Amino acid sequence: MSIPFCIRNSTFGLAVIALSALGAATSHATEFKLGHVYEVSHPMHVAAVAAAEQFKACTQGRHSIAVYPTSQLGNENALNEQVRFGGVDIIFTGQIFASSAYKPLAIGAAPFIFKDRQQALRYRDSAVFKELWAGWNKATGQHILSAGYFGAFNVTSNTPVEKPADMRGMKIRVPDAPIWLAFPRAVGANPTPVALAEVYLALQQGVVTASANPLPITFAFKFYEVQKYVNPTAHLMEFVFWIVGDHVMSKLSAADKDCMQKAAGLYAERSTQLIAEQEDGLRAKMEADKLITFTKPDIAAFQATLAPAVEQLAKDLGASADLVARVKGI
Repeated sequence: MSIPFCIRNSTFGLAVIALSALGAATSHATEFKLGHVYEVSHPMHVAAVAAAEQFKACTQGRHSIAVYPTSQLGNENALNEQVRFGGVDIIFTGQIFASSAYKPLAIGAAPFIFKDRQQALRYRDSAVFKELWAGWNKATGQHILSAGYFGAFNVTSNTPVEKPADMRGMKIRVPDAPIWLAFPRAVGANPTPVALAEVYLALQQGVVTASANPLPITFAFKFYEVQKYVNPTAHLMEFVFWIVGDHVMSKLSAADKDCMQKAAGLYAERSTQLIAEQEDGLRAKMEADKLITFTKPDIAAFQATLAPAVEQLAKDLGASADLVARVKGI
């Protein structure tokens, strides 16, 4: 029995539409580049890999994320520039580096603005932090999707630090962003900006004699090989954002945007969990393995010394007294 032409024609038309749709979906499949500065053993990278796997599964293979660790796509300043101009698709960057485009974002990194990690973690999930994200998004046109807790910064050194005067004249490495200068300058140290990937060599060669990093960084980058003391000042709490360029987000379907958000959420929760676990366990491990010596700094003395600097920093960031009070009150 012959098939009527109109039916054959309709069937053919549907087949063409289906194949065209399939071809369009395939042609738009993309591998996005995610760049960060951390070692492959660091929780941020571990969480990034898990998030990339989830994203690919969520999009059913329509898209994927390739993770580039250890500054392969540039240092943190370079990554912040590249994501705005489409040179990289997704970056991890701290609130301080990101704040170069919107200064109030860095208020959460003011020295001793948080009493402890628990308060910092409440801030991570707070409405005021999300408001600051929105301000940054508006200023840059890019998209902060989540933030992982990066850790409490401590001073590592070759001489013990127990009070602010012990840091006077100390050549201390700081990340290459101006806001990091507040703490060392307040205690009379000599801050020297050095990119994270270059810190080990700078310490080894004596370009700097001290550094400030969370314990997981000190461990992952093996700074204990070129430093004698960890001085647990916990003077600064940092968060690392999952930022996606608008050149990516503007082209994703609603379903794929949701997948990107879920991946960012997984990264934030996983990295925060791993960092907190390392902070709780690394000191005991490093002391048991005799990797480095821990001191007992006078935190109250550091807080008193830093108070005027924090007040000035808030003004420099354009952070209102109300904003500072909201952050401290969390």
